[in-house]
Amino acid sequence: MKIASVEALGLFGKSPKGGWSNEIQPDDSIHALVVVRSDEGHVGIGSVFTDARLVEAALAVLRPLLIGESAIEPMRVSEKLHQNTFWMGHGGSITHAISGVDIALWDIFGQVTGQPIGRLLGGTYRTRVKAYASILMEMPELMRERTAFYRSQGFRAIKIGWGPFGRRESARLDEEIVRAAREGAGDDCLLMVDAGASDAFWPNGLNWAVNTAAMLKDYDVYWFEEALRPDAVDDFRSLRERSPVPIATGECITRRQNFLPWFEKRALDIVQPDVTKVGGISEQIQIARMANAFGVRYIGHGWNTAVGLAVDLQLAAAIPTADLVEYIGGSPYIDEITVGGWSLDADGMLQIPSAPGLGIKLNKDALREVTRDLDRVLGD
Repeated sequence: MKIASVEALGLFGKSPKGGWSNEIQPDDSIHALVVVRSDEGHVGIGSVFTDARLVEAALAVLRPLLIGESAIEPMRVSEKLHQNTFWMGHGGSITHAISGVDIALWDIFGQVTGQPIGRLLGGTYRTRVKAYASILMEMPELMRERTAFYRSQGFRAIKIGWGPFGRRESARLDEEIVRAAREGAGDDCLLMVDAGASDAFWPNGLNWAVNTAAMLKDYDVYWFEEALRPDAVDDFRSLRERSPVPIATGECITRRQNFLPWFEKRALDIVQPDVTKVGGISEQIQIARMANAFGVRYIGHGWNTAVGLAVDLQLAAAIPTADLVEYIGGSPYIDEITVGGWSLDADGMLQIPSAPGLGIKLNKDALREVTRDLDRVLGD
């Protein structure tokens, strides 16, 4: 079974706010789907957290390495792509695009074998997993309303991130935001805080992060995420040594080799690679196993699409420590583009799809509103 075609479908028109200082607009593209078709008619879907224009350009480079390759050997084929593009921008947009290809190939592999991807990765530790609502930070009054709303929707874990936190030079405001979030979520809800220090021109350093971590402990915050700039590994190590709450990061790091120094330096408690950027499932599973060997928890980053969420669920089935998945609150790219959508059970858990591959079916009517060339790429 050979790869016959590889195409990108950018998502436009309903892009949700990201909380960045240079905010995106609904018509901006920050996500793309990758569609791989085999010569026997199987169609695999992947997702990439990158501007669709970059994904399309990367696929133009990768396509000669892919067409005619095996459609059911995702790990080998993805490694071939990495090995042959190292000098083109190792870790950047090429790696991001490989993520989408790799996910799509695993989807085909699951379809051909009749198995969900989680089982193909070595076995399933769980059939459902707690979803945490990932929402933007707001000023205190609105923050209280937002967390209360998602709690009312059945979420038993909520992460607040980005927005005004850490950007107004006001420790008092930072604490008021967290206090309001805790009041809205309730005492029995997991609450996580994401500073979003990968945003442009992040103003704070180690001392701010240490002081903020001490404040977060008073509100029983489950982890402190992206408290420092993404490449500040030594500062992260110092922060982890001094923080009373667990330290999490990793969404900006790509490929498994680049995670090793973070594990060796004991710079984090929770590692958060993003499967739609890091190199796909083939890389993510190796990072998760490496983390386990170092005693670091794996909980994937998931600010992407319903396809990315489906991947995170399959990984959660296969990885012992992956007992949470990220769920963007209010994103049409999560809520609308799959048949049947998603629903929480009474415990705030999502069922992990057990159908072959990713276990989901795309809603073409909904996709048609946010993509171009859908019928040409997906066909019937």
